Amino acid sequence: MPSSRRLSLLAAFCCLALPALAQPQPVTTGPRAPGVSAEALGAGIARMAAHRGAYRLDLGEGRNSGISAVRGAMVFDVADACEGWATRQRMTMTVVDRDGQEIETVSDYATYEAKDNSSLRFSLTQSTQGAVSQRVSGEAQLRPDGSGTVRFTEPAGQEETLPAGTLLPMRHTVLAVEAARAGQRLFAAPLFDGTTNEGAQDTTTIIPSWVAAPGQPRFPLLAGQASGHMRIAFFERGGAAGGASQPEYEVGLRYYENGVADEIVMDFGEFSVTGQALELTPLPGGC
Repeated sequence: MPSSRRLSLLAAFCCLALPALAQPQPVTTGPRAPGVSAEALGAGIARMAAHRGAYRLDLGEGRNSGISAVRGAMVFDVADACEGWATRQRMTMTVVDRDGQEIETVSDYATYEAKDNSSLRFSLTQSTQGAVSQRVSGEAQLRPDGSGTVRFTEPAGQEETLPAGTLLPMRHTVLAVEAARAGQRLFAAPLFDGTTNEGAQDTTTIIPSWVAAPGQPRFPLLAGQASGHMRIAFFERGGAAGGASQPEYEVGLRYYENGVADEIVMDFGEFSVTGQALELTPLPGGC
């Protein structure tokens, strides 16, 4: 079975994409990816689509894990809160091994992220087999260079330091999409999402391609939107720089220009889980 960190991170990184529509002015402060200007950052933030995404979860590859099936569902809501994004994700996943044993994990993950990458309030409750197995909550405060501090209310009293360049989930999505639009194929940055009582993780995003809008998309929300497949690898802090050959886990997505993902692959090494969008619906919001 995957670790609790891997299970909880099904939340933030299978759907990094989901910021909001209207805002009074583009927010151009905070860390940016190389090659992404302040103007491109502001345009990217304004381009993102507030919406609800509902996904079906299935087993991708079992490999030699002993896992025979995965079934589940995930719903991700993003509300435009004017100066920030309010998100909530609910996920239920049941993993079945070859002996027929089933383990059910349920998570409820909510955040409020300032659009200028300056703060993140977060809360995660995860249950396994009906009993609470993890609670994480607190607030991160970041300086303009991305450095900062996380103060947890659960576990009470714990603090972690965030390195310069740290991105919050929505900002990471915007920059990944803008990097892809600019023709970049690699984007690396530390990222903090509040799904564990640890600090930032190192991430490397590989962008193989960026293609024109499809003629007849499955969902109206994707009409006229160029897209690209991306693969995001997550490393223990310092692991990628130290030459670690294997990430802790990886997430593959097809992101559209408005920050919406319709295909997801979560790779935990021992096995992978696929997510297919069943619903992508715009949500009202803005100032």
